[in-house]
Order: sequence, then C-alpha cells, then structure tokens
Amino acid sequence: MEKRRRSTSSSSSSSSSKKHDGEGDVHSHHILHRPTSPLLCVIVFAALIRYLVSLHPYSGAADPPMYGDYEAQRHWMEITLNLPAKDWYRNTTSNDLTYWGLDYPPLTAYQSYVHAQFLKFFDPESVALVTSRGHESPLGKFLMRLTVLSSDLVIFFPAALWFVLAYYGGRSRVRREELLWHLSLVLLNPGLILIDHGHFQYNCISLGLTVAAVAAIFVEKDLVGSFLFCLALNHKQMSAYYAPAFFSHLLGKCFKHQNPILKVTKLGLVVLGTFLLIWWPYVYPLKGAMEVLRRLAPFERGIYEDYVANFWCATSILIKWKRLYSMQLLKLLSFSMTLLSILPSIIQQIRSPSRQGFLFAMLNSSLSFYLFSFQVHEKSILLPLLPASLLALDEPLMFQWFMNYALFSMFPLLRRDQLLIPYVALYMLFALLYYCPFRKQDSSGNGSVNGWKASAMTLFLLCSLLLHLIYLTFKPPEKYPFLFEAMIMLLCFSQFVFLAIYSNMKQWKLPSRFGWIDKKKVL
Repeated sequence: MEKRRRSTSSSSSSSSSKKHDGEGDVHSHHILHRPTSPLLCVIVFAALIRYLVSLHPYSGAADPPMYGDYEAQRHWMEITLNLPAKDWYRNTTSNDLTYWGLDYPPLTAYQSYVHAQFLKFFDPESVALVTSRGHESPLGKFLMRLTVLSSDLVIFFPAALWFVLAYYGGRSRVRREELLWHLSLVLLNPGLILIDHGHFQYNCISLGLTVAAVAAIFVEKDLVGSFLFCLALNHKQMSAYYAPAFFSHLLGKCFKHQNPILKVTKLGLVVLGTFLLIWWPYVYPLKGAMEVLRRLAPFERGIYEDYVANFWCATSILIKWKRLYSMQLLKLLSFSMTLLSILPSIIQQIRSPSRQGFLFAMLNSSLSFYLFSFQVHEKSILLPLLPASLLALDEPLMFQWFMNYALFSMFPLLRRDQLLIPYVALYMLFALLYYCPFRKQDSSGNGSVNGWKASAMTLFLLCSLLLHLIYLTFKPPEKYPFLFEAMIMLLCFSQFVFLAIYSNMKQWKLPSRFGWIDKKKVL
C-alpha cells in the first residue's frame, strides 16, 4: 500500500509538472488564437508606421551626380534586369562599376532582379538601361518604397513572430501581454525602420532571414537554421557579424549529440550546398567568383569611413591610423582585435550552448565586428541592435540603453537625409512603447537602476540631448567642420564599449545547464 501511494503521488506530481511545463506553450501560442485582436493590431500598426516614414525623403534625393543609396538600389535593378548574370559584377561599357557597382553577394542581385521585374511592369522608364540614371519620379518612389515594405511583410514580420513563439515556448511565467510587448519592440525597431524605409535599404531581408534562422534552431531544426543563415550571408556579407555565434552554438550542440561527426557533416553539407546553389552562375570559370569576391571586400576605402562610432575612428583623434600604417598591417590588426574580442563568447557557447547564451553570443560577436573590423558603416549598428532587441524581455534596460545610442550614432546620417521628423517621432514612439504598462517588471534588477548608476545614466542621457540640440542649432568652427559629429561619435563609442563589456559578462554568468540539454538529461 505504501509503495502504491508513493507511486500515485509520484504520478500525480509528474502530471502536475508536465501540465506546468506545458503551460508555457499555451501562453506563447495564445497570441495566435485570436488573430483579429492585439496581434493583428501590432502588425497593422507596424506596417502603417513604415508607410508613413516612406513618405519622407530618402538618401541622395535630388542630389546629383551620384545621388545616394536609393539610386544605388535602383541602379542594381537596372543592371540585373538588362544584363546577363556574368556581367553584373564586371566593369563593361553598360556597367560602370564606379557608378554604384554591385558590392553585395549574389542573393542581393537576384532580389534586385525580382524587384526590377515589378518596376518594369508599372514604370519601365525607371529601370531602362543607362537612360534611367538618377531617375526620380513620384511613381518610381512609390514603387521602390513598396518593394521594401513588401520585403518586410513577407520576410521580417513572420520571422519575428516565429522567433517569439520559439523562444518562449515552454516558459510558464511569460504572460501573453509580455509576448506582444516584445513582438512590438522587434517590429517597431526605430533604427531598422529609419534606415530601410527612410534612408532606403533592404536590411529587413538579411536580418529577417537571420531571425528566422535563430527561431529554427530554437525548435531543433538546425539544418533549416543553417540554410536560412546561409541565405542571410548571401544577401549581405555583414551578416558574417553573426557567423561566430552560429558556428560556436551549433558546434557546442554537436558535441552534446550522440553522433557529433554525423551532425557536423550534415550541417557542413547544408552550408556547402546552399552556397553552391546561390553562387552557381559564378562558379565556373573561377574568375567569375573572384570578381564577385573583390566587389564584396572594398579594402581600398580604408579602415574606416565617416564618423562611425567604432574603435578605429574614435582613436584616430590620437593615432592617425591611415597615415601611419600600411593597409596590410591595418588588416592584420583589425582581424586580430576582432577575433580576440569575440573569443570569450565563442568559448562559452562551445562549452555550454543555450538559447539565451546564443542571443548574447550574437550580440557580442556583432558588436565586436562593429567596434574592431575593417571598413564599418554607421548603419552597421543595426546588426548588434537586432540581438539586443531579441533579448528585450530578458534585458529590457540593456536594450533601451543600446537603442538610445544606436539611434544617436546614426543621427548625423539621418539628419543629412532630412529624416529629422520621423527620427523624433519614432524615438518618442519607442519611449512610449518601452514604458507601457505591459512591459516586464524585472525583479532581478535588469529593468531598473538606482543610486550612482542611475545618476551616471541620467548624466549620459543629458549629454546626448545637449549634443542633439547643439548639432541642430549651432554651426561648428570653420577650422573643425566635423567637430559635432566627432563629439557624437566619441559619446556613442564609450557607451558601446560599456555595453560590450556588460553583455560579455552576462553571457559568462549564465548557468551551464539550460534549454534542450536539460530536457535530454532529464529524459
């Protein structure tokens, strides 16, 4: 009788435990049960905000002879539509590479070709070979903006929703409102909206594919995740900022597998197969692949450009890197410092792969690339900003702090593009959303600060506000025409360094047992 009672009690406890564990799935998937309610409102509102931002000017508007990123994207559509694939990356009489030559991987070229077909149907003059250079018209602008919005809706939006469901599946303490709050923060990321729908780019495609890859890995679809991340790499080479995190996390999981060699072999075949499929038009002869690779690595521009808030630009005030050192030495220095700064994060994920650790590794890896790699643009801050947004519910204060200075670091660029109104509007929208009643109340201290930390943060925020006002109202001295940009760069760089140290420490403090590894051990 005693054994029977214990067995019954144990069975009841197990049943209760299973019910409790399954509660997270109910909570996380509950946002799909009523699609006409808050979830649909979030999606429609995020799409509407993108449309409203797209009504404003874009990069290089009415600014000949080179215009800007808008003209670059339009020109790539013109080239891919009218020339054979073998000439897309080659300097010819019809394709002058000095005029916005293609400098992204082949998947971007294929995307440009698809969008060019759409423009050709409605406005053929906008993609006519050579004669369409500098084409600017209301219809052309509407169609170009529509290609970005449709890319966002088709790729980034579903990926963000899949991530939220995958990451919080199995968690019993996450409320439905918190999931919607997190999804809203990811979809209403001011930096991504301003760059893609204001400045004009297609970061939503590569970042969306990356988010989808993370979600696939979280639901144990590692091969699918590898395939999706390879697509992201072949859309924009800057996706390599995340490559160390993906490599170390998947390798760490392989070591925990019953047959690690088979697991690694499968992943390797998926990666090689995906690259071969995308690069097929350039594989033979090998000269074609080399032409593409040379376009993807513009070392001739120097180790930094403009006032980007990274190590090389910030320290150039004291050390004139470009003047004192050769290109080869700078390449070696950049590679070494980037690798050394990423190494702790890689080691942690190989030793103890986990979901949260993977996201921190993505943040640390991409931030290291931003701070130390060769030829970084101010827009590249979007890459570390993405994993920071994916950690928003776990690390709300870190995400808010990162967002403040990521936006501020791009402020001079957005000001030149005449995007001041959407910049301020989205900044205010982010603040309202961040402090809404549904946000997570973190008892661990991640969501609030006090004492000297609060004072320091307030001081930095006041400095950034003051610099905003100075930049808008005063003219810099003639002797130092870029003084204000340099001040903004130095302030943002200091905060990015602090955030890099903080996030690396957080990753190493994570428990060694987490996620699917625990479940397998219990089973």
